[in-house]
Amino acid sequence: MSLQAHYAVIEEKHHKLKTLVHDELLRPSPDLAMLQTLKKQKLLLKEEMERIRQLEAQRQQEAA
Repeated sequence: MSLQAHYAVIEEKHHKLKTLVHDELLRPSPDLAMLQTLKKQKLLLKEEMERIRQLEAQRQQEAA
């Protein structure tokens, strides 16, 4: 799987988690443990996306 394809998959998962967090917050009594878990997963995906961006930038610099 290319970096771009991997990034797209992670980005889609991140978006789905964002939607789940939003939906949970709209509930009359949000499950705080679930929110914490969802937010942690979302953060991990965001960090992975940043690592991929940095790796891609490094590869472009080396190619130049």
